[in-house]
Amino acid sequence: MNPSVTQKERIVSLDIIRGLALFGILFINVTAYQVIIEGGPMPDFSGINGIIDKLINIFVEKKFFSIFSFLFGVGFYIFASRAESRGDKPRWRFARRLFALLVIGIVHVFVFWGSILAIYAVIGFFLLPFYHAKVSTISKWLFSLITVHVIAIVMQIFVPITGVVSTVCGLLGNDAVAIFIMFLSGFLVAKADWVSHVREFSKQIKWIQITTFPLFIGFSIWIWFAAQGNDQNLQSILGLGVIPTTYFYLCTLFLLLENNWIAKLLQPIGRVGQMAFTNYWAQSFIGLGLISLMGLEVVSPHHVVIIATLTFLIQIIYSVIWFKFFKMGPLEKLWRFMTYGRTVTTK
Repeated sequence: MNPSVTQKERIVSLDIIRGLALFGILFINVTAYQVIIEGGPMPDFSGINGIIDKLINIFVEKKFFSIFSFLFGVGFYIFASRAESRGDKPRWRFARRLFALLVIGIVHVFVFWGSILAIYAVIGFFLLPFYHAKVSTISKWLFSLITVHVIAIVMQIFVPITGVVSTVCGLLGNDAVAIFIMFLSGFLVAKADWVSHVREFSKQIKWIQITTFPLFIGFSIWIWFAAQGNDQNLQSILGLGVIPTTYFYLCTLFLLLENNWIAKLLQPIGRVGQMAFTNYWAQSFIGLGLISLMGLEVVSPHHVVIIATLTFLIQIIYSVIWFKFFKMGPLEKLWRFMTYGRTVTTK
């Protein structure tokens, strides 16, 4: 049994989108690499910094983590279905993979307090019951979850609620539920075979793109004015716009990457995505190193743009070089070993 994925089996668009998601995540994580101490210097949000901060809120905040979450769901189905085709027990094998992710994620928290890996592992266990479910059943669950999630956030924004109702809405409208919604979205799309046959399902994908586009525009305007007016509900507004915006981004990217010229142009970014686990870890060290080299006491929004861009360029360069000599990233190899309990071969 060879559990590794060959180069021919890889879906290149997924690697490219995963790489782009890592780039977007950098814009959020860079500010968290340096802990702000009470009484110490604060980031500058005046002038151009204020504009950059608002643009990050509109186009990046929560959206690229959601893309990453979607791809996690896609990866679950691809991994489990390939395991089953080899005669393995798919849910048991994926549970072991999640446990390995949990262990690595807990270690990563000591490196970067904002690590999402352990949270992904815990939420990922809720995907296991859906593996043998029908596409129609998963669709109903997904629609129901989105409806409940949206209602909870809307109530938090517009309805003066207290007590138990406030607690329930807080739980149903939080980021963990949004992560699971995107996990389930990715799993559904993979199970329905859209990911590997984008051209065949282009009509449905374009319909979702057209439907979510006005929502994306509407939420972008709302977020701008909410940020401008220091609206106390800004985070809730951001959460409300995450799902339609992420769907719009994903549909646009999948359709664009059907163009071979664009896919080839972005192939170096795909190398970053191909070793996303390693690169997610590495971002913490590169980002901290750049902050130290720049001698920054605090990281303002314009610093975020510089550090995120430089970090990603460094990752593109070493990822391209790495794959000239190796078939997978070092942490990917460790994760695979922890999943299967032995060294695996790659082609």
